[in-house]
Amino acid sequence: MQALTAKCLIRIADKIYDKSIGGILKVIIVGAGVIGMMQARELALKGVEVVLLDKGICGSEASWAGGGIISPLYPWRYCDAVTQLANWSQAYYPNLIQTLEAETDIDSELTRHGLLMLDVDDREDAVNWSKGANTWIEEIDAASIYDLEPNLRKGINEGLWMSQVASIRNPRLLKALYRFIELNPLVTVMEESEVSSLISKGSKVSGVKTAQGITVEGDKVVLSLGAWTSALSGQETIQIQPVKGQMLLFAAKPGMVNRVVLSHGRYVIPRRDGSVVAGSTLEYTGFEKQTTEQVKNELSDMAIDLFPELASCQITHHWAGLRPSSPNGVPYIGRLPNYDNAFINSGHFRNGLVLSPASVRLMTSILCEETAPIDPTPYEPSRLN
Repeated sequence: MQALTAKCLIRIADKIYDKSIGGILKVIIVGAGVIGMMQARELALKGVEVVLLDKGICGSEASWAGGGIISPLYPWRYCDAVTQLANWSQAYYPNLIQTLEAETDIDSELTRHGLLMLDVDDREDAVNWSKGANTWIEEIDAASIYDLEPNLRKGINEGLWMSQVASIRNPRLLKALYRFIELNPLVTVMEESEVSSLISKGSKVSGVKTAQGITVEGDKVVLSLGAWTSALSGQETIQIQPVKGQMLLFAAKPGMVNRVVLSHGRYVIPRRDGSVVAGSTLEYTGFEKQTTEQVKNELSDMAIDLFPELASCQITHHWAGLRPSSPNGVPYIGRLPNYDNAFINSGHFRNGLVLSPASVRLMTSILCEETAPIDPTPYEPSRLN
């Protein structure tokens, strides 16, 4: 059996020390999606040594496959626990993206082009919710809609407008995070290293074992495996299941679509180069994530119905990802039941990119025994729903 050797560490003024051993805190993160990589970055910036493991290539699962809208869809329909994470993250994202670009020279393309929602039945609930949620939702008429989107199909008379909503080009964000951890000497990355089990004695976890027989030792372990988290956690209270979402990409021209447009639960998202993402489905098919011609046609028809000019554009990509669904969409963030030093940050369902900065900051505060930015109670893994 092999063991991972400790790497040489640079001197950092504000190192975090593990009180039980008197040395620099070493955290093992299992799962290298947006949350795992963002967690590794934040801990490394605090002087914590990190080992980041993934069963495949970093950032290649749900975080890459998502649309990148920095808002829950129909945010008024979510509980307060999701809203708290979303509000914190939305306020923090601009600073995060600017800092990441300075660190890596990679622009994640955070674009504040707003969210236009059509065919909303509970408009009054949305407007009332926004008054108490510090979120601006405006009812707009046909003239305002076509000022925002001149190429939208004709005959739309009313909608809801959230002018402050941004989107991010999530593959670029993942590249920036990967570049940071690749350059940082406090982070060791182990790709194609599926973790088969936690190594524990009683309530104490000493590390993890990979399917290749490699043992990685650390002071604390964080599980951020998305849809794959439940099996490794071994906890009945952790209820996370995969939900497939299919997406496609149109090679459109700049200006054809200008805003994120949402209708009947599906959306189109413009990128800065003019390309348009269309999505997404909710398919409960287990860990199967094949794309289908039927869904490709459905998403294409939806996008072209909203923007008829897209009919002249080639569909260049069609893909699927597995979201980690959890009860009420509330992620699990905190210490795993029955363990003293094993933690979880997973189960964000459709909102992993939206909620990741706040979720990571909350997890960091728990790991480093600091003041939490928001109340951690609603996210405790010991909860029963």
